[in-house]
Amino acid sequence: MAPDVSLKRIQTSGELFKTVQKNRVFPDSKQFVDMVPTEAPEAILKKWNDQKNDPDFELKEFIENHFRLPDSTGDTIDINQKDNCRVHIQELWPMLFRPADVNTPPHSSLIPLPHPYVVPGGRFREIYYWDSYFTARGLIADGHRDMALNMTRNFQYMIKTHGHIPNGNRVYYLSRSQPPFFIPMISMIADEFGTDIIADFFDEAILEYRFWMDKTRDDKDNRRAVTFTDTGGDQHQLNRYWDDNPSPREESYIEDVKEFEESGLENDTLFYRHIRAACESGWDFSSRWLADMSNLASIETTNILPIDLNTLLWYAENRLAKWSDILGHPKQAATFQQLADKRKSSINQLMWDSGRSSFFDYHIHRQQMTDTYSLAAVYPLYFKLADPAQAKAVAKTLENKLLKDGGLLTTTSETAQQWDAPNGWAPLQWMAVIGLENYGHSALANEIRTRWLRLNEQVYSETGKMVEKYNVSDIHKKGGGGEYPLQDGFGWTNGVFSALSDNS
Repeated sequence: MAPDVSLKRIQTSGELFKTVQKNRVFPDSKQFVDMVPTEAPEAILKKWNDQKNDPDFELKEFIENHFRLPDSTGDTIDINQKDNCRVHIQELWPMLFRPADVNTPPHSSLIPLPHPYVVPGGRFREIYYWDSYFTARGLIADGHRDMALNMTRNFQYMIKTHGHIPNGNRVYYLSRSQPPFFIPMISMIADEFGTDIIADFFDEAILEYRFWMDKTRDDKDNRRAVTFTDTGGDQHQLNRYWDDNPSPREESYIEDVKEFEESGLENDTLFYRHIRAACESGWDFSSRWLADMSNLASIETTNILPIDLNTLLWYAENRLAKWSDILGHPKQAATFQQLADKRKSSINQLMWDSGRSSFFDYHIHRQQMTDTYSLAAVYPLYFKLADPAQAKAVAKTLENKLLKDGGLLTTTSETAQQWDAPNGWAPLQWMAVIGLENYGHSALANEIRTRWLRLNEQVYSETGKMVEKYNVSDIHKKGGGGEYPLQDGFGWTNGVFSALSDNS
């Protein structure tokens, strides 16, 4: 039976929640939604209603008297500086490990997990879906392969209980997922523990794929799967990011409300859907999702079919075809292979631009590729969808447009959003390096690896920290942008550093 993970919690919805967020009781909106009531929510609400109009009532004092932070706060980690990043990371891993959630307090927003797991660090006190794939790469490199298996089993558990893997194991994340790396995680685990383990995860792999492909009964566009006919009369079925709850994000409530109020827009439902869908993408926020790169209010995430998501789903279809065949389901294998072949054809037709030498996202309503050069273009190389000519062209584009002193830019656009220039992020460096190596572009792969690892070491020597993102354009400045301060920890930075160090 699924645990009680209703979206409704006193700290994530209702009048008290809104009052706390609107009054900025805490500088980070995420703090209150992660706090735990110290008594029955009904009793807290009654006390609040009885006291809130008293002339000497102090809201922050009231909250601190009736809620507490979770046991693992995930605050800044302070350990003695080591000689190099790798030694630091090996000592840091246990500080980011969390045990199985056997005694989760009542009314917590945490979704309890049955196996140990790893958190990114900083304000991120829970697992995050796509982060975990890159974190697991480093866990394996550093001798913690059982933890990587535990994380995969936790994702299996969430698919069983919720039908999908949420953004993270919090109730306020249940309405969305993140880039679907569960099947790549199974492949990674199978490389470590043997292919027989695939059978243990196969049913949940199918279920997750169905979640991404869910449509209404009359086959109209719904949620993440989009069927459409292009200007040439060809029909396509591709995917987009989504969120089932078009309202302000609980963990960023006041930021979303304020952004909408200042936007001049009329349709708040559509705005919040686009904001949340960008969070499902993991790229929150980026020029990839903006009609006007200087204006977050122009966000239009659900109008865009992303190259990274569709490559991931092509890989899923391809793996499910092979695994179905191995497990004795030849008809199912043929069906998945047909779906993979059709998706690959659509990607090449709609998302590959030979003139611009890159893969791009596709705008549904404009029926044309977008203008944003981004590192999402390395997904077809990482998962081996690209042909050799495409890989060679993408390699040149990476070198000419995205390579900087500290590694690869996320996009070529400077927008003050954190998933744009001048920032570089560890998972995309990993995928670029391995993707290039897949096609024999080892010299460029080595240059990217060297610049990225050198920047990580430089920042570590100056600060003693592994951080969430880096300024790859000006290696003497910090990474920035986004809705919160630069976080240290940091799960996938650690994982990619260790994995790239072993891959060199």
